[in-house]
Amino acid sequence: MKHQARRLLMVASACALTATAVAQEPALDAFSGLKMTGDWELVRNNCISCHSPKLITQQRGSKNHWLKLIRWMQEKQNLWQFDPDTESRITTYLADNYPPQEDRRRAAIPPDLMPPNPYAPPTTPAD
Repeated sequence: MKHQARRLLMVASACALTATAVAQEPALDAFSGLKMTGDWELVRNNCISCHSPKLITQQRGSKNHWLKLIRWMQEKQNLWQFDPDTESRITTYLADNYPPQEDRRRAAIPPDLMPPNPYAPPTTPAD
């Protein structure tokens, strides 16, 4: 009987911890799926005009990673320049709400383990 009571107490404690963790999660915006906390509206207004909000919510990264993505979009995709405060607020929101997670993405496959690319330009033998 003691063993069952202890097991029941452990299950109840686990359920309470799970409920607390779920209760602390911010609500999601019905339109974008972004977590409605902090500068979420700034992110929504500046990011989903060019791409799906899923592209944001499915990604994970540090503040530096998010900044590199912004720089890439500015260089390659014609994203406008942000003033430093706006850029910092956007990257802070993203890093706080969509931080890196080791179990989210596998490491890149090393080139020596990749199959030959059939679309690569032909290589010429060295003389």
